[in-house]
Parts: sequence; C-alpha cells; structure tokens
Amino acid sequence: MLREAAILLLCTLLAAAGTHYLHPRAPSWYLVDEPLLDDEVTLADISHRWHDDVLWIDARPRSQYEQGHVAGALLINEQELDQLLFQQFEKLQDNTKPVIVYCGSETCQASRKMKDYLKQRITSQDLYILHGGWKAWSAKNGEGAK
Repeated sequence: MLREAAILLLCTLLAAAGTHYLHPRAPSWYLVDEPLLDDEVTLADISHRWHDDVLWIDARPRSQYEQGHVAGALLINEQELDQLLFQQFEKLQDNTKPVIVYCGSETCQASRKMKDYLKQRITSQDLYILHGGWKAWSAKNGEGAK
C-alpha cells in the first residue's frame, strides 16, 4: 500500500510539473521581483515622486471598471477606444499631471497598448504603466471606487 501511495504521489508531482512548464500562463512557484521596465512605476514611486497627484487611466473592460477602479480614473479601453477617447480628449489635453495607465495585472498587456496609443496622440504627456496593474492597486487599497 505504501508503494502504491508513493507511485501515485510521484505521478501527481510529474503531472503538476509538466502542466506548470507547458502552460503558457503558469503562475510563479515563488515570488521574484522582476526589474521595472523604463515606462513602469510602482505605487511607492507614484506616492514618492508625485504625492499620488496623477491622472489614472483604466484600460480594462467596462464591466471590470464598473466593479471597481481607482478613484477618479478615466476609462479608456481597446473595446470602446474611439468613443471613450473622444469623451475624455479634453481632460487629457488639459492635463498637466503624469498619466498612469493600468489594466488587470502584471501579465495584462492592455495598459502597454493603451499607453503606446496615447503617446502617439497626446505627445506632451508623461505616460507610465502601473507595475502590477489593478491587482497591485487593489491589494494595497482595497476594491476602489464604484
């Protein structure tokens, strides 16, 4: 019986390891602080450099935005880009604060796409991406505005 349990445990571990290494979005088995890219900032950076006085852009889908977002964040996402950009263009044009774009998590690419898109159209802005996205913000601050 002990032998069967050991074989079963070994098979389970091999299956788990295989799944982890073959899955395209497998979670980390341990925490690693990845270096920030040049256009990324952390919540600590935002607090230290700008005393939290920034303009937030939420690049997530509307349904996620409505469930919770950073207070005062403008919704500008890929799904409704033209309409939302038109609605928010004046606020973006008149803005003098650094712009921080975020999406769901550190693996989400919507914030990077939105930052690049805005950089082409609003050239005078300092645009950054929140490292860790909404996941990092809500872990520190709770669920946010609704």
